[in-house]
Amino acid sequence: MSGAAGEAAAPAADGTAGGIPRPGGGGASPAPAALASRVRTLAPSMTRSMQRVAEAVAGDPAGCAALTVTGLAELTGTSEATVVRTARLLGYPGYRDLRLALAGLAAQQQSGRAPAVTADITVDDPIADVVAKLAYDEQQTLADTAAGLDTAQLGAAVTALAAARRIDVYGVGASGLVARDLAQKLLRIGLVAHAHSDPHLAVTNAVQLRSGDAAVAISHSGSTGDVVEPLRVAFDHGATTVAITGRPDGPVCRYADHVLTTSTARETDLRPAAMSSRTGQLLVVDCLFIGVMQRTYETAALALAASYEALAHRHSPRTR
Repeated sequence: MSGAAGEAAAPAADGTAGGIPRPGGGGASPAPAALASRVRTLAPSMTRSMQRVAEAVAGDPAGCAALTVTGLAELTGTSEATVVRTARLLGYPGYRDLRLALAGLAAQQQSGRAPAVTADITVDDPIADVVAKLAYDEQQTLADTAAGLDTAQLGAAVTALAAARRIDVYGVGASGLVARDLAQKLLRIGLVAHAHSDPHLAVTNAVQLRSGDAAVAISHSGSTGDVVEPLRVAFDHGATTVAITGRPDGPVCRYADHVLTTSTARETDLRPAAMSSRTGQLLVVDCLFIGVMQRTYETAALALAASYEALAHRHSPRTR
């Protein structure tokens, strides 16, 4: 076997690899501007050799667009088969399609229509630079998440939540904060929703779910056992299940009827995954909430008004 381990298929003359299925059944390739987002989302599940290819094309689209498949393989110290497999995993039918996307991205960056990736935050950065870099990264995360969100899956998840007798939301750590945000929003429009960060309580509650109920698991990695397990239990008991994750191939998705994928900014020493993942998760949660409120507007508006009135009454001077 030549090239990277486990990559026996050699590229064909047109830059494709024999016997490798096209992602998405041969659907449209991602837009050039989505390339960096796909690299960030998919890189953790790639082999190290494929990561080198992905990082190269995202870091220097103009330079890589000028290279043949052989040239890029030599630049990254990989094989032609690795380059083609990376292109396929990123959503392109073959390397020629990836080169076209790279050329398009480079042109957009040159014209200013697609900003270049900013530098990482360093310990010596002035606070003004920190603000600018964080703002750029979070804007990019929101844009990438919105671009990659499957609206059919989102609509199906909204339908399930709007009709649910009861909704459980599971998340731990930073994802637990997002889980509480979703549950609180749904409660305020009259739905029965509870967030669970304690893994034992999460499973205990999941056992009580049935058909007609819904469960939402929030896990950026998609492999957090304390989130995967209660979703599995809810799934096994007939509840409609939703996963919000940055890893569509993660274990949590095995037990999800509907998967909503988030994008994240690059993880660095000064910007850990807990920070970068939260921004995309909150966007998805807000989309779910607005969608459910639209579906249940008559009752939701009344419940929200009652909530505002109760809070206003609580803070009125006459009640003190």
